[in-house]
Amino acid sequence: MKIYTKTGDSGTTSLLGGARVSKAHIRIEAYGTVDELNSYIGLLRDQEVNSSRKEILKTIQDRLFTIGADLATEPGKDKVVKPDLLESDIQVLESAMDAMDDQLPALTSFVLPGGNQSVSFSHIARCVCRRAERISIALNDQEPISPLVIQYLNRLSDYLFVLGRIMAQELQAEEVKWEPRKK
Repeated sequence: MKIYTKTGDSGTTSLLGGARVSKAHIRIEAYGTVDELNSYIGLLRDQEVNSSRKEILKTIQDRLFTIGADLATEPGKDKVVKPDLLESDIQVLESAMDAMDDQLPALTSFVLPGGNQSVSFSHIARCVCRRAERISIALNDQEPISPLVIQYLNRLSDYLFVLGRIMAQELQAEEVKWEPRKK
């Protein structure tokens, strides 16, 4: 099988279900951003500090492929075979966050991204996740999508924030608190 098909040379692509849409369509932007996020999760999985979290990060990548398939499906094509996103997938993120939070000092202020390159990757992934969430919400305003997609992306961005904090702690990187300038 060849990677290139030439079917997108005119600026359109196919959705699951057969419809062709512009590559600039918000649906394509939504699942393209989820794909970008998946690449950043892979980068996080490759960080030595996350060696004990490789499995959950791979699970997240699997769920992001599921979300991508959901977003790539033509509205109304309910018979397209694709994996399901489940409430339990959100609970996995919540449980992992709770376990990390138990090891962290209480958060008393905003935290500036950075402190260590690996930690910065987590903050970048969090920002891309928030963008994927915003685009998915905008798509939902035009064409309904599964509410679980939006919930999962929302929870995943929270997970990535907590992940960045625990990574900073494990790497003994300074967690820089934001201190607003006083007038």
